[in-house]
Amino acid sequence: MAVPMAVSAALPQFHVVGFTGHRQLRDAAAAGAHIDAALSGLQTLAPGEWIGVSSAAAGSDLGFARAVLQRGMAWHALLPMPATDFRDDFDEDTWRHAEELLASAESVAVVAGEVSREEAYLDCGIETVNACDVLVALWDGEPARGRGGTAEMVAYARELAKPLVVVDPETGEVRRENMERFQAVDTELAFLNGLPDAGGEDPGAGGARDAVLRMYRKADAAANRSAPQFRLLTASTVLLHVAATLIATAGLAFGWHSPALPWAKLLLVLGALAAALAIRHYRAQRNWVRCRLAAEICRAALATWGMPRRTALFEDLDLPDSRQLIRSLHMLHRRGAPERRANLDTFRQQYRVERLEDQLRYYRHRLDRAEPLLQRLRFGFASATVLAIFCLAAYALHGALGLPAAPPLVESVVFEFLPIALPVVAAAFIGLVSINDLHRRVARYREMCVLLEAARRQAGVTHSWRSLEHLVRHAERALLREVLEWHTLMSHLDRH
Repeated sequence: MAVPMAVSAALPQFHVVGFTGHRQLRDAAAAGAHIDAALSGLQTLAPGEWIGVSSAAAGSDLGFARAVLQRGMAWHALLPMPATDFRDDFDEDTWRHAEELLASAESVAVVAGEVSREEAYLDCGIETVNACDVLVALWDGEPARGRGGTAEMVAYARELAKPLVVVDPETGEVRRENMERFQAVDTELAFLNGLPDAGGEDPGAGGARDAVLRMYRKADAAANRSAPQFRLLTASTVLLHVAATLIATAGLAFGWHSPALPWAKLLLVLGALAAALAIRHYRAQRNWVRCRLAAEICRAALATWGMPRRTALFEDLDLPDSRQLIRSLHMLHRRGAPERRANLDTFRQQYRVERLEDQLRYYRHRLDRAEPLLQRLRFGFASATVLAIFCLAAYALHGALGLPAAPPLVESVVFEFLPIALPVVAAAFIGLVSINDLHRRVARYREMCVLLEAARRQAGVTHSWRSLEHLVRHAERALLREVLEWHTLMSHLDRH
């Protein structure tokens, strides 16, 4: 069952044990004891809470569910088809027992859609394997007797190199495979839990939402503290190289022979190298990105906390490093249901002001900064390019038409210095546009402003939970997509 939340900024780690097994058992009581022993062994493997996931088919699935619930663990039931159809595979007494167990499940989900019965069982088994950290298989070693059978699920788990505990239903003999791949402690969640508390006002007495709020605050504070100016450092490498090139070109064009000139060029190139090395080796880059991502994921969870039904924000969010964080938020969101009994009008107004309008202000501010910068850099590129063309054309025409010699200063500037310097400057301008990712950012900021403004207006006239849930889901997924896009770009910035 659910573990009570402590007053802590740490999120609990959840481990999921999945199950597959035979429907026909010679000795159901013995098989149940073998399953219980396997669960007991797993619970000693790692700290944190263990959750059972399985179907509810007659036979060993029900034995697994019973063992899980008796051990005080939460059970998440996956049904291959709606209960009205699923019950056809049971006799009356067994279905009554299955209903009692399903009533004790923390969640019940129907996996399959419009598919055949065999395909539905196969899909349910695949989903069980995909959802778990360790699969327990009560398997006699014989081939599968139908689609989605135990042998097929064991083969699928092996194909994925999933940690596997195979239990012989007759002897209770246990064989473990790939257990070295089991992660007892998730390093990313441990890192986030180890961040220093943000301080400030205590958010509450320690419920599920308060735990998420504390995590958001400290991840946000850590991201703000460590946010490095990597775009500034990258731009510095370009500008320092351009400055070194301009000095070298000026020396050749104007005949400068000062002993300080080589030292100036050397210092500029060394400065560019130092900036590049800082980008490459500055350890805060990784921590900044991961803290910001964690903070935004927590903020999305908090934004939907008051809804009467859990909004499936993270269903399609598959980030290997953040998988345990997302699982913890998913579980706490589910278990926080008794805490959140928001009035429709209260939640709508709160979501509109604290989420939509807040994010709208943020993206408008970012757009107000990025758009003028893009315009200035594009103007600089165009100006440098046009001037370079003018100088090159003047030089070419001067020679082709045999015009009288120009004054030495004009020749040095227009014919020698600018034709080399201006293309370099133009390339620097367009390089700064690329480094700052300005074209994409401006387009995305405009898109987000339009989307959030529409959502804000719609929230003001929404009068049912169903339409509000649809609006919230659409807005939150758009916000998460933007965060993930940013995460992908910034995670690899130090490798450029």
